[in-house]
Amino acid sequence: MSRCVVVGAGITGLTAAYAWHREHPGDEVVVLEAGDRVGGKLGRVQLSGTWYDTGAEAVLARVPHAVDLMAELGLTQLAPRTTSASVVLPSGRHPLPAGTLLGVPTSADGLDGLLSPDGVERVRAEASLPPLRFTTDRTVGDLLRERLGDEVVDRLVEPLLGGVYAGQADRLSVTATMPALAAQLPHHGTVLAAAAAARDAGARSREAAAGTPDGPVFVTLPGGVGSLPDTLAAALPPGSVRLRTPAHTLSRTAGGLELTVGAGHEPLTADAVVLTAPAGKAARLLAEVAPGAVEPLQGIPYASMAVVAMAFRGQPLAPGSGLLVPPVTGRLVKGVTISSQKWPHLDGDGLLRVRSSVGRYLEEDQLQRPDDELVAAVVADVVDLLALTDPEPVETRLVRWGGGLPQYLVGHVERVAAVRAAVAEVPGLVVAGAAYDGVGVPACIASARRAVATLT
Repeated sequence: MSRCVVVGAGITGLTAAYAWHREHPGDEVVVLEAGDRVGGKLGRVQLSGTWYDTGAEAVLARVPHAVDLMAELGLTQLAPRTTSASVVLPSGRHPLPAGTLLGVPTSADGLDGLLSPDGVERVRAEASLPPLRFTTDRTVGDLLRERLGDEVVDRLVEPLLGGVYAGQADRLSVTATMPALAAQLPHHGTVLAAAAAARDAGARSREAAAGTPDGPVFVTLPGGVGSLPDTLAAALPPGSVRLRTPAHTLSRTAGGLELTVGAGHEPLTADAVVLTAPAGKAARLLAEVAPGAVEPLQGIPYASMAVVAMAFRGQPLAPGSGLLVPPVTGRLVKGVTISSQKWPHLDGDGLLRVRSSVGRYLEEDQLQRPDDELVAAVVADVVDLLALTDPEPVETRLVRWGGGLPQYLVGHVERVAAVRAAVAEVPGLVVAGAAYDGVGVPACIASARRAVATLT
Protein backbone atom coordinates (compact mmCIF):
# COMPACT_ATOMS: atom_id res chain seq x y z
CA MET A 1 0.00 0.00 0.00
CA SER A 2 1.15 3.53 -0.82
CA ARG A 3 0.20 6.61 1.15
CA CYS A 4 -0.82 9.94 -0.37
CA VAL A 5 -0.87 12.86 2.06
CA VAL A 6 -2.86 15.95 1.13
CA VAL A 7 -2.15 19.12 3.09
CA GLY A 8 -5.30 21.18 3.34
CA ALA A 9 -8.99 20.17 3.37
CA GLY A 10 -10.33 22.98 1.21
CA ILE A 11 -12.01 22.24 -2.10
CA THR A 12 -8.62 21.68 -3.78
CA GLY A 13 -7.33 19.28 -1.16
CA LEU A 14 -10.53 17.27 -0.93
CA THR A 15 -10.80 17.01 -4.71
CA ALA A 16 -7.19 15.80 -4.86
CA ALA A 17 -7.86 13.20 -2.17
CA TYR A 18 -11.04 12.07 -3.93
CA ALA A 19 -9.27 11.82 -7.29
CA TRP A 20 -6.38 9.85 -5.79
CA HIS A 21 -8.77 7.47 -4.05
CA ARG A 22 -10.67 6.89 -7.29
CA GLU A 23 -7.45 6.19 -9.20
CA HIS A 24 -5.79 4.14 -6.45
CA PRO A 25 -8.52 2.60 -4.27
CA GLY A 26 -6.01 0.39 -2.50
CA ASP A 27 -3.85 3.27 -1.31
CA GLU A 28 -4.16 5.13 1.97
CA VAL A 29 -5.19 8.76 1.64
CA VAL A 30 -4.57 11.15 4.52
CA VAL A 31 -5.90 14.72 4.46
CA LEU A 32 -4.33 17.04 7.03
CA GLU A 33 -6.38 20.06 8.08
CA ALA A 34 -5.21 22.55 10.70
CA GLY A 35 -8.74 23.88 11.28
CA ASP A 36 -11.75 22.24 12.84
CA ARG A 37 -13.80 21.79 9.66
CA VAL A 38 -13.41 20.94 5.99
CA GLY A 39 -14.08 23.34 3.14
CA GLY A 40 -11.46 26.07 3.49
CA LYS A 41 -12.94 29.24 1.99
CA LEU A 42 -16.16 27.45 1.11
CA GLY A 43 -18.51 27.85 4.02
CA ARG A 44 -22.20 27.96 4.87
CA VAL A 45 -24.35 28.88 7.83
CA GLN A 46 -27.90 28.32 8.95
CA LEU A 47 -29.73 31.56 8.15
CA SER A 48 -33.29 31.54 9.48
CA GLY A 49 -33.55 27.78 9.13
CA THR A 50 -31.93 27.40 5.69
CA TRP A 51 -28.38 26.56 4.64
CA TYR A 52 -26.84 29.68 3.18
CA ASP A 53 -23.43 30.11 1.54
CA THR A 54 -20.95 32.57 3.03
CA GLY A 55 -18.17 31.57 0.63
CA ALA A 56 -18.76 31.04 -3.08
CA GLU A 57 -22.53 30.84 -3.65
CA ALA A 58 -22.36 29.57 -7.24
CA VAL A 59 -19.97 27.89 -9.66
CA LEU A 60 -19.43 28.54 -13.33
CA ALA A 61 -21.42 26.01 -15.33
CA ARG A 62 -19.91 26.80 -18.72
CA VAL A 63 -16.58 25.26 -17.78
CA PRO A 64 -16.74 21.56 -16.97
CA HIS A 65 -14.67 21.09 -13.83
CA ALA A 66 -17.14 21.80 -11.02
CA VAL A 67 -20.33 20.64 -12.74
CA ASP A 68 -18.68 17.40 -13.81
CA LEU A 69 -17.53 16.71 -10.26
CA MET A 70 -20.99 17.45 -8.90
CA ALA A 71 -22.51 15.07 -11.45
CA GLU A 72 -19.94 12.39 -10.58
CA LEU A 73 -20.96 12.70 -6.93
CA GLY A 74 -24.65 12.41 -7.87
CA LEU A 75 -25.53 15.92 -6.71
CA THR A 76 -28.52 17.87 -8.00
CA GLN A 77 -27.54 21.14 -9.66
CA LEU A 78 -29.81 24.16 -9.46
CA ALA A 79 -29.91 26.96 -12.03
CA PRO A 80 -30.56 30.57 -11.03
CA ARG A 81 -33.87 32.25 -11.76
CA THR A 82 -32.08 35.43 -12.78
CA THR A 83 -28.50 36.65 -13.16
CA SER A 84 -29.30 40.24 -14.17
CA ALA A 85 -27.04 42.37 -11.99
CA SER A 86 -26.86 46.16 -11.96
CA VAL A 87 -24.01 48.55 -11.27
CA VAL A 88 -24.69 51.19 -8.63
CA LEU A 89 -23.38 54.68 -9.39
CA PRO A 90 -24.14 58.09 -7.87
CA SER A 91 -26.41 58.63 -10.88
CA GLY A 92 -28.45 55.50 -10.12
CA ARG A 93 -28.56 51.84 -11.11
CA HIS A 94 -27.43 50.70 -14.52
CA PRO A 95 -27.75 47.15 -15.91
CA LEU A 96 -24.43 45.36 -16.34
CA PRO A 97 -23.83 45.30 -20.11
CA ALA A 98 -24.02 41.90 -21.78
CA GLY A 99 -20.95 40.39 -23.36
CA THR A 100 -18.25 42.02 -21.24
CA LEU A 101 -15.16 40.11 -20.18
CA LEU A 102 -14.84 40.69 -16.43
CA GLY A 103 -16.20 44.13 -17.17
CA VAL A 104 -14.03 44.77 -20.24
CA PRO A 105 -16.40 45.82 -23.04
CA THR A 106 -16.22 44.47 -26.58
CA SER A 107 -17.68 47.66 -28.07
CA ALA A 108 -19.13 51.00 -27.00
CA ASP A 109 -22.67 49.69 -27.49
CA GLY A 110 -24.78 49.52 -24.35
CA LEU A 111 -22.51 51.75 -22.26
CA ASP A 112 -24.67 54.88 -22.39
CA GLY A 113 -25.71 55.92 -18.90
CA LEU A 114 -23.25 53.58 -17.25
CA LEU A 115 -20.48 55.77 -18.62
CA SER A 116 -20.73 59.50 -19.24
CA PRO A 117 -21.01 60.66 -22.86
CA ASP A 118 -17.31 61.49 -22.76
CA GLY A 119 -16.59 58.03 -21.33
CA VAL A 120 -18.53 56.30 -24.10
CA GLU A 121 -16.73 58.38 -26.71
CA ARG A 122 -13.40 57.46 -25.09
CA VAL A 123 -14.19 53.76 -25.59
CA ARG A 124 -15.34 54.34 -29.15
CA ALA A 125 -12.16 56.29 -29.89
CA GLU A 126 -9.85 53.34 -29.10
CA ALA A 127 -9.87 52.41 -32.80
CA SER A 128 -8.10 55.69 -33.55
CA LEU A 129 -5.27 55.06 -31.08
CA PRO A 130 -1.94 53.62 -32.25
CA PRO A 131 -2.16 49.83 -32.53
CA LEU A 132 -1.84 48.05 -29.19
CA ARG A 133 1.44 46.28 -28.45
CA PHE A 134 1.07 43.81 -25.59
CA THR A 135 4.52 42.30 -25.10
CA THR A 136 4.83 42.20 -21.32
CA ASP A 137 2.45 41.83 -18.40
CA ARG A 138 0.78 44.97 -17.05
CA THR A 139 -1.80 45.78 -14.46
CA VAL A 140 -5.40 45.69 -15.60
CA GLY A 141 -5.85 49.32 -14.65
CA ASP A 142 -2.74 50.51 -16.46
CA LEU A 143 -3.74 48.84 -19.73
CA LEU A 144 -7.42 49.75 -19.69
CA ARG A 145 -7.03 53.32 -18.49
CA GLU A 146 -4.61 53.93 -21.36
CA ARG A 147 -6.80 52.31 -24.00
CA LEU A 148 -10.41 52.78 -22.82
CA GLY A 149 -10.33 55.50 -20.18
CA ASP A 150 -10.76 55.73 -16.42
CA GLU A 151 -14.53 55.24 -16.37
CA VAL A 152 -14.36 51.70 -17.77
CA VAL A 153 -11.97 50.76 -14.98
CA ASP A 154 -13.65 52.62 -12.14
CA ARG A 155 -17.27 51.81 -13.00
CA LEU A 156 -17.15 48.42 -14.75
CA VAL A 157 -13.96 46.47 -14.14
CA GLU A 158 -13.24 47.49 -10.56
CA PRO A 159 -16.46 46.13 -9.01
CA LEU A 160 -16.10 42.80 -10.83
CA LEU A 161 -12.44 42.30 -9.90
CA GLY A 162 -13.26 43.41 -6.37
CA GLY A 163 -15.88 40.69 -6.17
CA VAL A 164 -13.78 37.88 -7.64
CA TYR A 165 -10.34 38.67 -6.18
CA ALA A 166 -11.02 41.26 -3.45
CA GLY A 167 -8.34 43.14 -5.38
CA GLN A 168 -7.71 46.36 -7.22
CA ALA A 169 -7.53 46.79 -10.97
CA ASP A 170 -4.46 49.01 -10.65
CA ARG A 171 -2.52 46.19 -8.98
CA LEU A 172 -3.82 42.96 -10.52
CA SER A 173 -2.13 41.32 -13.50
CA VAL A 174 -3.82 41.20 -16.90
CA THR A 175 -2.11 37.92 -17.77
CA ALA A 176 -3.09 36.19 -14.53
CA THR A 177 -6.60 37.53 -13.94
CA MET A 178 -7.76 37.80 -17.56
CA PRO A 179 -5.85 35.04 -19.35
CA ALA A 180 -8.36 34.75 -22.19
CA LEU A 181 -8.00 38.46 -22.95
CA ALA A 182 -4.21 38.35 -22.54
CA ALA A 183 -4.00 35.48 -25.04
CA GLN A 184 -5.76 37.60 -27.68
CA LEU A 185 -4.07 40.95 -27.05
CA PRO A 186 -0.89 40.21 -29.08
CA HIS A 187 -3.04 39.37 -32.13
CA HIS A 188 -5.28 42.45 -32.20
CA GLY A 189 -4.67 46.15 -32.40
CA THR A 190 -7.28 47.13 -29.82
CA VAL A 191 -8.53 45.91 -26.46
CA LEU A 192 -12.10 45.90 -27.81
CA ALA A 193 -11.17 43.54 -30.65
CA ALA A 194 -9.16 41.30 -28.32
CA ALA A 195 -12.05 41.13 -25.84
CA ALA A 196 -14.49 40.22 -28.62
CA ALA A 197 -12.13 37.51 -29.89
CA ALA A 198 -11.71 36.11 -26.37
CA ARG A 199 -15.48 36.06 -25.88
CA ASP A 200 -16.02 34.24 -29.19
CA ALA A 201 -13.20 31.77 -28.51
CA GLY A 202 -14.76 30.96 -25.16
CA ALA A 203 -18.13 30.27 -26.77
CA ARG A 204 -16.51 27.97 -29.36
CA SER A 205 -14.60 26.15 -26.64
CA ARG A 206 -17.76 25.60 -24.59
CA GLU A 207 -19.64 24.36 -27.64
CA ALA A 208 -16.89 21.86 -28.44
CA ALA A 209 -16.75 20.64 -24.85
CA ALA A 210 -20.42 20.52 -23.96
CA GLY A 211 -22.28 20.57 -27.28
CA THR A 212 -23.79 24.01 -26.70
CA PRO A 213 -22.67 27.32 -25.23
CA ASP A 214 -26.21 27.91 -23.96
CA GLY A 215 -27.66 26.83 -20.64
CA PRO A 216 -27.14 28.39 -17.21
CA VAL A 217 -23.98 30.39 -16.64
CA PHE A 218 -23.95 29.45 -12.95
CA VAL A 219 -25.31 26.63 -10.81
CA THR A 220 -25.46 25.86 -7.11
CA LEU A 221 -26.51 22.93 -4.90
CA PRO A 222 -29.64 22.54 -2.76
CA GLY A 223 -27.51 22.75 0.38
CA GLY A 224 -25.31 25.47 -1.05
CA VAL A 225 -21.89 25.23 -2.69
CA GLY A 226 -20.59 24.90 0.87
CA SER A 227 -22.07 21.38 0.97
CA LEU A 228 -19.66 20.16 -1.72
CA PRO A 229 -16.63 19.74 0.62
CA ASP A 230 -18.71 17.67 3.06
CA THR A 231 -19.84 15.42 0.20
CA LEU A 232 -16.24 14.93 -0.97
CA ALA A 233 -15.05 14.15 2.55
CA ALA A 234 -17.84 11.59 2.96
CA ALA A 235 -16.73 9.88 -0.27
CA LEU A 236 -13.30 9.13 1.23
CA PRO A 237 -12.55 6.11 3.41
CA PRO A 238 -13.49 6.71 7.07
CA GLY A 239 -10.74 8.43 9.02
CA SER A 240 -9.04 9.90 5.95
CA VAL A 241 -9.53 13.52 7.06
CA ARG A 242 -7.67 14.55 10.18
CA LEU A 243 -9.00 17.83 11.56
CA ARG A 244 -7.00 20.02 13.95
CA THR A 245 -3.85 18.38 12.58
CA PRO A 246 -1.49 20.95 11.08
CA ALA A 247 1.57 20.00 9.06
CA HIS A 248 4.71 21.58 10.53
CA THR A 249 7.64 20.37 8.42
CA LEU A 250 8.26 18.51 5.17
CA SER A 251 11.49 16.68 4.40
CA ARG A 252 12.87 14.08 2.02
CA THR A 253 13.83 10.61 3.18
CA ALA A 254 15.47 7.65 1.49
CA GLY A 255 12.02 6.17 0.88
CA GLY A 256 10.06 9.27 -0.07
CA LEU A 257 8.74 12.19 1.99
CA GLU A 258 8.07 12.77 5.66
CA LEU A 259 5.98 15.35 7.47
CA THR A 260 5.70 16.22 11.13
CA VAL A 261 2.07 16.75 12.06
CA GLY A 262 -0.28 17.53 14.90
CA ALA A 263 0.27 18.89 18.38
CA GLY A 264 2.99 16.36 19.08
CA HIS A 265 4.88 16.88 15.79
CA GLU A 266 4.50 13.17 15.04
CA PRO A 267 6.27 11.88 11.92
CA LEU A 268 4.10 10.84 8.96
CA THR A 269 5.72 9.22 5.94
CA ALA A 270 4.29 9.61 2.46
CA ASP A 271 4.89 8.28 -1.02
CA ALA A 272 3.16 11.32 -2.48
CA VAL A 273 2.28 14.75 -1.07
CA VAL A 274 -0.23 17.19 -2.56
CA LEU A 275 0.35 20.59 -0.95
CA THR A 276 -2.77 22.78 -1.20
CA ALA A 277 -2.01 25.21 1.63
CA PRO A 278 -2.05 28.99 1.02
CA ALA A 279 1.16 30.50 -0.33
CA GLY A 280 2.64 31.56 3.01
CA LYS A 281 2.15 28.17 4.65
CA ALA A 282 3.35 26.40 1.50
CA ALA A 283 6.53 28.50 1.54
CA ARG A 284 7.29 27.43 5.11
CA LEU A 285 6.71 23.76 4.34
CA LEU A 286 8.83 23.87 1.18
CA ALA A 287 11.79 25.70 2.74
CA GLU A 288 13.83 22.50 3.17
CA VAL A 289 12.81 20.36 0.20
CA ALA A 290 12.27 23.05 -2.49
CA PRO A 291 13.96 26.28 -1.35
CA GLY A 292 13.62 27.78 -4.82
CA ALA A 293 9.85 27.96 -4.30
CA VAL A 294 10.02 30.07 -1.15
CA GLU A 295 10.67 33.54 -2.57
CA PRO A 296 8.07 33.38 -5.37
CA LEU A 297 5.48 32.06 -2.93
CA GLN A 298 6.24 34.90 -0.55
CA GLY A 299 5.51 37.27 -3.44
CA ILE A 300 1.83 36.23 -3.45
CA PRO A 301 -0.01 38.43 -0.93
CA TYR A 302 -3.53 37.80 0.33
CA ALA A 303 -6.56 40.01 0.89
CA SER A 304 -8.96 39.68 3.80
CA MET A 305 -12.70 40.15 3.47
CA ALA A 306 -15.97 39.53 5.27
CA VAL A 307 -19.43 38.39 4.25
CA VAL A 308 -22.60 39.40 6.05
CA ALA A 309 -25.65 37.19 5.48
CA MET A 310 -28.99 38.81 6.25
CA ALA A 311 -32.61 37.71 6.43
CA PHE A 312 -35.36 40.33 6.28
CA ARG A 313 -39.11 39.98 6.23
CA GLY A 314 -40.34 39.63 2.64
CA GLN A 315 -40.95 42.88 0.79
CA PRO A 316 -41.10 44.13 -2.80
CA LEU A 317 -37.79 44.77 -4.56
CA ALA A 318 -36.71 45.88 -7.98
CA PRO A 319 -36.03 42.81 -10.15
CA GLY A 320 -32.54 41.40 -10.49
CA SER A 321 -30.02 39.09 -8.86
CA GLY A 322 -27.94 41.76 -7.19
CA LEU A 323 -25.90 44.93 -7.27
CA LEU A 324 -22.25 45.68 -8.00
CA VAL A 325 -20.92 48.62 -6.00
CA PRO A 326 -17.74 50.30 -7.33
CA PRO A 327 -15.37 52.05 -4.91
CA VAL A 328 -16.19 55.39 -6.61
CA THR A 329 -19.54 55.35 -4.77
CA GLY A 330 -17.72 55.70 -1.45
CA ARG A 331 -19.77 52.89 0.07
CA LEU A 332 -18.47 50.22 2.43
CA VAL A 333 -19.93 47.20 0.63
CA LYS A 334 -18.64 45.81 -2.67
CA GLY A 335 -21.90 44.27 -3.77
CA VAL A 336 -25.22 42.75 -2.75
CA THR A 337 -26.54 39.34 -3.81
CA ILE A 338 -30.33 39.10 -3.60
CA SER A 339 -30.42 35.36 -3.04
CA SER A 340 -34.19 35.06 -2.68
CA GLN A 341 -34.61 36.46 -6.20
CA LYS A 342 -31.63 34.66 -7.67
CA TRP A 343 -32.23 31.12 -6.38
CA PRO A 344 -35.70 29.51 -6.30
CA HIS A 345 -34.81 27.24 -3.34
CA LEU A 346 -34.09 30.29 -1.17
CA ASP A 347 -37.50 31.82 -1.79
CA GLY A 348 -41.01 30.93 -0.71
CA ASP A 349 -40.89 31.08 3.10
CA GLY A 350 -41.75 34.78 3.44
CA LEU A 351 -38.16 35.90 4.03
CA LEU A 352 -35.79 37.95 1.94
CA ARG A 353 -32.24 36.58 2.10
CA VAL A 354 -29.34 38.69 0.90
CA ARG A 355 -25.58 38.79 1.40
CA SER A 356 -23.00 41.49 1.06
CA SER A 357 -19.20 41.50 1.09
CA VAL A 358 -16.64 43.95 2.45
CA GLY A 359 -12.88 44.26 2.04
CA ARG A 360 -10.28 44.71 -0.68
CA TYR A 361 -6.53 44.25 -0.83
CA LEU A 362 -4.74 46.97 1.18
CA GLU A 363 -8.12 48.23 2.44
CA GLU A 364 -8.40 45.85 5.36
CA ASP A 365 -8.87 48.81 7.71
CA GLN A 366 -12.53 48.61 6.73
CA LEU A 367 -12.67 45.31 8.60
CA GLN A 368 -10.96 46.59 11.75
CA ARG A 369 -14.09 47.18 13.76
CA PRO A 370 -16.06 45.02 16.22
CA ASP A 371 -18.44 42.47 14.75
CA ASP A 372 -21.59 44.31 15.78
CA GLU A 373 -20.37 47.61 14.30
CA LEU A 374 -19.35 45.97 11.03
CA VAL A 375 -22.69 44.18 10.72
CA ALA A 376 -24.63 47.34 11.50
CA ALA A 377 -22.69 49.32 8.87
CA VAL A 378 -23.23 46.65 6.21
CA VAL A 379 -26.94 46.33 7.03
CA ALA A 380 -27.33 50.11 6.74
CA ASP A 381 -25.68 50.10 3.32
CA VAL A 382 -27.84 47.20 2.11
CA VAL A 383 -31.07 48.74 3.42
CA ASP A 384 -30.28 51.94 1.57
CA LEU A 385 -29.15 50.24 -1.65
CA LEU A 386 -32.23 48.03 -1.83
CA ALA A 387 -34.60 50.73 -0.55
CA LEU A 388 -36.06 48.30 2.00
CA THR A 389 -39.32 49.43 3.56
CA ASP A 390 -38.96 46.97 6.46
CA PRO A 391 -35.31 47.54 7.35
CA GLU A 392 -34.91 45.53 10.55
CA PRO A 393 -33.24 42.16 9.80
CA VAL A 394 -34.71 39.01 11.26
CA GLU A 395 -31.23 37.51 11.53
CA THR A 396 -27.66 38.34 10.50
CA ARG A 397 -24.55 36.19 10.29
CA LEU A 398 -21.03 37.53 9.88
CA VAL A 399 -18.18 35.41 8.51
CA ARG A 400 -14.67 36.85 8.31
CA TRP A 401 -12.26 35.43 5.75
CA GLY A 402 -8.85 36.50 7.04
CA GLY A 403 -6.25 36.16 4.30
CA GLY A 404 -8.97 34.73 2.12
CA LEU A 405 -8.00 35.53 -1.45
CA PRO A 406 -4.56 35.46 -3.14
CA GLN A 407 -3.63 38.51 -5.18
CA TYR A 408 -2.41 37.86 -8.71
CA LEU A 409 -0.06 40.81 -9.07
CA VAL A 410 2.05 41.57 -12.16
CA GLY A 411 4.55 38.72 -12.58
CA HIS A 412 2.23 36.14 -11.01
CA VAL A 413 2.49 33.71 -13.93
CA GLU A 414 6.29 33.76 -13.66
CA ARG A 415 6.13 33.24 -9.89
CA VAL A 416 3.91 30.20 -10.34
CA ALA A 417 6.24 28.77 -12.98
CA ALA A 418 9.21 29.21 -10.60
CA VAL A 419 7.35 27.47 -7.78
CA ARG A 420 6.39 24.52 -9.95
CA ALA A 421 9.91 24.22 -11.39
CA ALA A 422 11.36 24.01 -7.87
CA VAL A 423 8.74 21.54 -6.69
CA ALA A 424 9.19 19.36 -9.78
CA GLU A 425 12.70 18.57 -8.56
CA VAL A 426 11.19 16.67 -5.63
CA PRO A 427 9.77 13.26 -6.64
CA GLY A 428 6.27 12.66 -5.34
CA LEU A 429 5.51 16.30 -4.50
CA VAL A 430 3.07 18.71 -6.20
CA VAL A 431 1.33 21.97 -5.32
CA ALA A 432 -2.21 23.01 -6.17
CA GLY A 433 -4.85 25.49 -5.16
CA ALA A 434 -6.13 29.03 -5.45
CA ALA A 435 -2.65 30.54 -5.18
CA TYR A 436 -1.71 29.38 -8.68
CA ASP A 437 -4.15 29.21 -11.60
CA GLY A 438 -7.45 30.71 -10.50
CA VAL A 439 -9.42 31.46 -7.34
CA GLY A 440 -12.81 30.08 -8.40
CA VAL A 441 -14.16 26.67 -7.43
CA PRO A 442 -13.82 25.19 -10.97
CA ALA A 443 -10.22 26.43 -11.19
CA CYS A 444 -9.35 24.87 -7.83
CA ILE A 445 -10.95 21.56 -8.84
CA ALA A 446 -9.02 21.58 -12.13
CA SER A 447 -5.82 22.38 -10.24
CA ALA A 448 -6.35 19.41 -7.95
CA ARG A 449 -7.01 17.00 -10.81
CA ARG A 450 -3.92 18.21 -12.71
CA ALA A 451 -1.79 17.74 -9.61
CA VAL A 452 -2.95 14.17 -9.11
CA ALA A 453 -2.44 13.39 -12.80
CA THR A 454 1.13 14.71 -12.51
CA LEU A 455 1.85 12.26 -9.71
CA THR A 456 0.19 9.25 -11.33
